[in-house]
Amino acid sequence: MTFYSSSYKIESLHLNCYNSYPQEEQMKDSGVSSCPQRLVAAGRRKNLEFEPLSTTALILEDRPPNLPAKSVEETQKHKLEYEEMVAGAKRRELKEAQKKKRQMKERHRQEDSISNAMVVWNNEILPHWDTTKGTRRVRELWWQGLPPSVRGRVWSLAIGNELNITPELYEIFLSRAKEKWRSYSETSSVNDSESDGGASLADRESSLDLIKLDISRTFPALFIFQKGGPYHDLLHSVLGAYTCYRPDIGYVQGMSFIAAVLILNLEEAEAFITFANLLNKPCQMAFFRVDHELMLKYFAAFEVFFEENLPRLFNHFQTNSLTPDLYLIDWIFTLYSKSLPLDVACRVWDIFCRDGEESLFRTGLGILRLYEDILLQMDFIHIAQFLTRLPEDLQPHTLFTAMANTHMISKNRRWAQVFSALMKDGIKEMDKNNSPALRS
Repeated sequence: MTFYSSSYKIESLHLNCYNSYPQEEQMKDSGVSSCPQRLVAAGRRKNLEFEPLSTTALILEDRPPNLPAKSVEETQKHKLEYEEMVAGAKRRELKEAQKKKRQMKERHRQEDSISNAMVVWNNEILPHWDTTKGTRRVRELWWQGLPPSVRGRVWSLAIGNELNITPELYEIFLSRAKEKWRSYSETSSVNDSESDGGASLADRESSLDLIKLDISRTFPALFIFQKGGPYHDLLHSVLGAYTCYRPDIGYVQGMSFIAAVLILNLEEAEAFITFANLLNKPCQMAFFRVDHELMLKYFAAFEVFFEENLPRLFNHFQTNSLTPDLYLIDWIFTLYSKSLPLDVACRVWDIFCRDGEESLFRTGLGILRLYEDILLQMDFIHIAQFLTRLPEDLQPHTLFTAMANTHMISKNRRWAQVFSALMKDGIKEMDKNNSPALRS
């Protein structure tokens, strides 16, 4: 085969000379010879009828007469190789066609399912929300995923508006935010002695510089929230208004992802109302106010169910000193919208709106279950890196299957009961057999 490779190059060289032969003949007639060697070669091949049309032809055709002929064995070998190439190409084409057919069939099935679900939600559930939201049928439909056209409205209804925020109130705080931005822009500095609705210098810097920085890093692949994008100003407005509405909290990294997801599903004022009420939930408030004691109780409750569901992985994490705060904080702060693909994150939000904070920790356990075999092979550094940046090809049905196999019951106690016991008795008084996070 080494000799044939060399002969292939020679054949190519002859082909180049053959293709240029007419021009060279004209030059010869005019008394000019720019390539005597080529003209001699061309003279020897005037009667050669060999012009391969493709690489395949080079495999099947005999060599030119001026080159050593192929042996019978080599000819047969090349013929078999060609036939195998053709058969392989046909197999790949068939496999690809079957894959596309399956994908198209699944896409049509999903479109039909979404269309049918949309009719049910619009005609049967939403008009009778208070009486239907807790029924078994609605909860099952909820688990299957909300149709995009009703998702925002369902989220808004499920989260509620306990804070009684109105669109007019949003406009008031948005005006204050814009005034503050103008003032900051004009002075380029802030007098720490001045008070602005309870906001200190650090609060105001957080409300401006950190918001701008975080917005630029919010769903960067979408290119819609960055400066110049269609939703940049809208996201900036919602976050700025919130820092004026809750100066005691200000802006905390991660909020931009939550606000962005809401903006994609709700109108501006409704997105702000839902955003403010969502952050007012006990779990979110504990994390965004960085209530260390309360956060530790959430971690302790999580580890109770971690050990119950995934004992091998739990022991592996313990051996590597990998504590929940290293991965749960980022997940909870952004409600998984930063760590998961956006379509999967929206499905997680669907269940969060249905089941509350318990679903956030169930989702975390589902992720650990889904990648248990991989994580068991990793050390501390690689586990932390993996859980911070989850695979982009993660599919909703695989995650939700893992979540369905995760049971939020420990010794006949559900999440709320385990967490209530931690709240009532305190971390130090909690039975250590039921609180693995406290074992040391």
